[in-house]
Amino acid sequence: MSKVRAKFECVELVEDSQNESKHVSFSPVIDGSDENKSFSKYTPAGLINLQISNETEGSNAFEIGKEYYVDFTEA
Repeated sequence: MSKVRAKFECVELVEDSQNESKHVSFSPVIDGSDENKSFSKYTPAGLINLQISNETEGSNAFEIGKEYYVDFTEA
């Protein structure tokens, strides 16, 4: 399987103090530039939800409104 690249925007970031983590949600980028429009052809809909421990560097890696590439490769 070859790599599949998608582009997602961080749309939600919620602090979970009970579990000392953050819940982060991403949705596919579909407009705003020619590059974004090209991604919408392949990923027009979807959702990625993550729960990230506050003890990791990943807990501060995302900001609402910013776009991120997501690469899928077979493990």
